[in-house]
Amino acid sequence: MKHILLAAFTLFFSLIFQPALRAQQRITATGNTAKPWTYWWWMGSAVTEADITHQLEQFAKAGLGGVHIIPIYGVKGFENQFITFLSKRWQDVLAHTVREGKRLGVGVDLTTGTGWPFGGPNVSNEIAAKAWKNENGTLVTVLTKQQVKRPAPGGQGLVVDYFNKPAVEQYLRRFDSTLLRMPERPRAVYNDSYEVYGANWTANFLTEFKSRRGYDLNSQIALLTDTTQRSESILVHQDYHQTLAELLNDGFAKTWGGWAKKAGYLSRNQAHGSPGNLIDLYAQADIPETESFGSSRFPIPGLRVDANYEVDRFGTPNPLAMKFASSAAHLLGKPLVSSESTTWLANHFQVSLSQIKPQIDELFAAGINHIFYHGTPYSPPSETWPRVDSPGWLFYASTNYGPSSHFWPHLPLLNQYIERCQTRLQASKPDNDVLVYFPIHDLWATPAKSAGGIHQLEVHHVERWLLPQPFGRLCEQLSQRGYSYDYVSDELLNKLTISKQTIQSPGGATYQVILVPRTTYIPETTLRRLEQLARQGARIVFDQQLPEQASGFYNHESRSRSVVQIGQALRQLKNVTVSTDVFTTLPQLGVRVESWAAEGLSLLRKRNGDSTIYFITNLDNRFRQNWIQLSAKGRISCYDPLTGKQEWLPVRKGRNGQPETFLSVEPGQAFFVTVGPEIASSVQNSSQQPAIRSVGTSVPLKNPWQVDFLQGRPSLALTTTVANLSSWTTFSDSAGYFSGKARYRTTFDLPDGPKPAAYQLNLGDVREVADVRVNGQPVGTAWCLPFRVTIPANLLKPTGNQLEIDVTNLSANYMRLYDRQNPGWKKFYDINIVDIRYRPFNAASWDAVPSGLLGPVMLTPVSSL
Repeated sequence: MKHILLAAFTLFFSLIFQPALRAQQRITATGNTAKPWTYWWWMGSAVTEADITHQLEQFAKAGLGGVHIIPIYGVKGFENQFITFLSKRWQDVLAHTVREGKRLGVGVDLTTGTGWPFGGPNVSNEIAAKAWKNENGTLVTVLTKQQVKRPAPGGQGLVVDYFNKPAVEQYLRRFDSTLLRMPERPRAVYNDSYEVYGANWTANFLTEFKSRRGYDLNSQIALLTDTTQRSESILVHQDYHQTLAELLNDGFAKTWGGWAKKAGYLSRNQAHGSPGNLIDLYAQADIPETESFGSSRFPIPGLRVDANYEVDRFGTPNPLAMKFASSAAHLLGKPLVSSESTTWLANHFQVSLSQIKPQIDELFAAGINHIFYHGTPYSPPSETWPRVDSPGWLFYASTNYGPSSHFWPHLPLLNQYIERCQTRLQASKPDNDVLVYFPIHDLWATPAKSAGGIHQLEVHHVERWLLPQPFGRLCEQLSQRGYSYDYVSDELLNKLTISKQTIQSPGGATYQVILVPRTTYIPETTLRRLEQLARQGARIVFDQQLPEQASGFYNHESRSRSVVQIGQALRQLKNVTVSTDVFTTLPQLGVRVESWAAEGLSLLRKRNGDSTIYFITNLDNRFRQNWIQLSAKGRISCYDPLTGKQEWLPVRKGRNGQPETFLSVEPGQAFFVTVGPEIASSVQNSSQQPAIRSVGTSVPLKNPWQVDFLQGRPSLALTTTVANLSSWTTFSDSAGYFSGKARYRTTFDLPDGPKPAAYQLNLGDVREVADVRVNGQPVGTAWCLPFRVTIPANLLKPTGNQLEIDVTNLSANYMRLYDRQNPGWKKFYDINIVDIRYRPFNAASWDAVPSGLLGPVMLTPVSSL
């Protein structure tokens, strides 16, 4: 029977995932998208073919799938090696990069410009970013005078007018004579998050406004400039923002995306920060891209956050913001949705792999499936250790994923974890039941908080625009209660179709319900579209109330009467509900709910053929293990992307008669749970059920530890024995500056009692990565929370077991010394190197960072019920 179960299990997984794995193996010219990619800053574009090849080979060996080239400011002393952006020499090294990438299976993307936002020497005053000014009761156009931020040589100049199609077209002509003529081209072009400060106008805005909104904005200057939130002022501001949003979509997103498509490139766009509907802007890109900036401050035991990171100033990541990008991808069937990941997770030289993984898991749970590290500075081998005693060239913003990083030797472990996850995420389709309407006109009815008096929908500070709105509060509750959902815009409602009450998106995703949060203002065209969908069979739920006012100033009273009339018609339809409690209404309409999410688990539900795929991660500190009820029914298995192991999960009949499965997810862990059709009656009816693993009593390892310092900086010939584990920085003054590896040795006996199949070695607090050997045999590397490895019982003896743990720490402690002795390494133009508060970087003032094996180390037998 065991052989039957194993064969069925192997067949089950091969049918689901082998096609995706084979597809990934075929990817060469565009890189492997299942592997993580990285931003690759070309500092001064001072690159050479030999060093490009060397670094790409390092990236490929470490498990990276691609690079995203961003030409950036340069390094002092290397001016004679700077290469002007888009010059013949620059094109030659780019072509070499693409050729070598193809050889190595490493993809290449490229920013359509240098630094950010788009702009440069070909941007004249006529096509530069603009703002409006009130002069004697007339709106006039003025320049913002914003320059490209962090430009590379050859990229300096004014920022282009993103609201003006001819301006964007003229800007792109610079690339028509360069990038479009190259025989070797990158996979995709890229636009960074919208950071055009104070731009709120374009030269033809008044003409466009009158054409789109039906009246002359100059006739309502008093309402446009009013800040008292009068009702008429709100309506004019809605019209103003609606026009800006449309011009940004038409003038930039469609224009740039269309240019890329015509040129044969994919487009990657970070729409966030824009004064427009993010769903529509992301939807224009082939690969929508969100951003994870700072630390989410998960309550995972042992997770460290940088105390110097200023939350009030920079904000924290939030999955509700990430879902704008994934929703656009799901609705339109875009296979990839990416993220700029782990920007400023902690200060330079202080980021650990254990801090990175939960942030990646949060992105996966929000629907992201194409991770880009932020990032890797191009640094010649002659400028970095170990060849020379220097950290090399560094970008001003952490995290450094390059070969000079302290975690580079262990980065393949994180890369492998991400590849295993993304292989499954990219091979499956969204399986969300609810489409939540994003009422952006209600947002535009609130006072704007960005420069230029506009609403810029940034991912950093969702507390300023997203969380306070009924939409944000409702979506938070949906996530906490275990509902799977996407967002939908006014525009994308028009692209939905209905088949037997099922709502179908143009990309093939299906939904059961459209949910409208409590909304005050709505375009009457949107409400009429909802009525059309309802009459075709769509189930629509309004939270608390129906909207009663039309958005916009023109003919407001007449259009509001239409809104009321449409609402009255909607109330008469059986498949329309105005609900006082949507969390009672949704299950009554057949919407699936994963109630176990309320215990603090984050989830993403997807489909692959006849199987339902869950990505489940514990980013909280409430759940450990329990019997849970999945909404999907069938044969249940669990895949651990950390180890690559998979197993059946036990199932029992619950108290309500529905099947339950036993799930164990410690804080910091993540698993894929697959629910597939029953395979064969012989397996279905087998009395041999999967075992529920349980842990016995943990026993601390109490013998002394011998600690030997191995390779590192500065060289440290130190051996010591300690009775109790503590930071090695306390061993001696010189140990407080050591960055590298130390070996911990001890012995232990097995506890009395029945011998299980395996033991779990819980290392407690590890700073930062531990390679573990038992009786001379490697048993695993602990690099993320919880820090533990499994030891097969057959490797152990009743007494005298030898345990060796090699621990590698951060480079922060060595930088305390190096920055004091060699401050000249900070030799970069523009912003140079700053700390996490954007102050001049000074590691010499840091306290020693705890390092080594801090424990306590516990041995736990793993048994079965």
